[in-house]
Amino acid sequence: MHGTATDPLVYPHPVTPKPGELTEVAPGILWLRLALPFQLNHVNIYLIAHDGGWAAVDTGIGTDQTKAAWDEVLAGPLKGTKITRLIVTHSHPDHIGLAGWLAERFKAPLTMTQAEYFHGLFHQTRRTEIQVQDQAEFYRIHGIGEEGVSALLGRGSNYLTRTTGLPPSFFRAIDGDTLTVGARSFEVFTGGGHALEQMMLLSRADKLFLSADQVLSKISPNVSVWAMEPEANSLGLYMTSLRRLARDIPDDVLVLPGHGVPFYGLKIRIQQLLDHHVERCGMIAKAAKDKPLTASDMVPLIFHRPLDAHQAGFATGEVIAHVNYMLSRGELIKETQKDGIMRFKAA
Repeated sequence: MHGTATDPLVYPHPVTPKPGELTEVAPGILWLRLALPFQLNHVNIYLIAHDGGWAAVDTGIGTDQTKAAWDEVLAGPLKGTKITRLIVTHSHPDHIGLAGWLAERFKAPLTMTQAEYFHGLFHQTRRTEIQVQDQAEFYRIHGIGEEGVSALLGRGSNYLTRTTGLPPSFFRAIDGDTLTVGARSFEVFTGGGHALEQMMLLSRADKLFLSADQVLSKISPNVSVWAMEPEANSLGLYMTSLRRLARDIPDDVLVLPGHGVPFYGLKIRIQQLLDHHVERCGMIAKAAKDKPLTASDMVPLIFHRPLDAHQAGFATGEVIAHVNYMLSRGELIKETQKDGIMRFKAA
C-alpha cells in the first residue's frame, strides 16, 4: 500500500492477524495480536526466531483469556516449539502481564530495563493507606471533586488483576546496548514519557524498528503524570525522545509498534505526534488566557467524549503532563488559591 495525501504512512501488512494466527512481517519475525479489555482492544506481540524457538517481545495482559490465546497459538502455528526468551519493552500490564506465567512455563529468561522491572515490582505490591491518601490529594489539588476522586480511586490496584508477577531475576538492557536475538543484532534505545524507561529495538541490517508504544501508527500513546511524581515533565521527556528517534533512526525502517499495524514513514509519524502535542498546548493556552483553570477544567477541552473512570484517569494524567510541560517552558503560571486547588493561567 502506498501513502496518500490524507495518510502519508505506508502499511505493508494492513490486515491484522486473526485470533490464534500469526503473520510473518520479516524473515524469522512473526506478529501475534492479543485482545485487551479496553477501548484500545489489542496489543501486538512480536516473535523472533531464537535458540531453536522464539523470543517473545512483550506478553499481553495477564488474564485467563490471554492465556487461552497463547495456548491456542502454542498448540497451533507454534506447535513443537517453545518460548526461549522474554523481552519486555515496559511495565504496563498489556505488555508485561504474562511475563511471570510465560517465564515459569518455559524457563525463559527475561530481559528488560531496570526502571521498568522495578516499576513492575512496585505496582505488584498492594496499595498502602498512605499511597491512597496521596493519590486522593493529588487529584483534589487539580480540581477533581470528591465524587470524581472516589471513582478514580475505586479502580483499585488493578495492576494485580492484570499481571502474573515477575521472575525473581532479569537481564538488564541499557540504552546503547547491543541485544543479540537469534541471528539478529538489535541496538537498544530507551525513552521516557509513556513509560519510565521504555525499550525499543533497532536492526539496522534488516531495517526493522520495534518501537513499542513510543511511536504508534494511528494513535498518540498516553503520556501522563501520576501522584508518585507530581511535578514530572513526562511530556518534555517524551518529546525529547521523539526528536532523538527522528535524528538517530533511519527513515527507511519498517516500524513494528506495540499497537496498530506495522508501517513505513517513521519521521513523518514522529512529526505528527510532536505537532499533536503542540496543538494541545495551544488549546490549553488559549482557554487559560482569560481566567485560571484547573487541570480538571482542561480535560473536556482536550477530550471531547464521555470518559469512564479508566479513561478519565489517563485523560487527567495526560492533561497534567501538558500543564507541567508548559510550566517548564514558562507558558503557564501556577496559582494556588485559599482552597488549596491549583489553577493555571497563560503567561
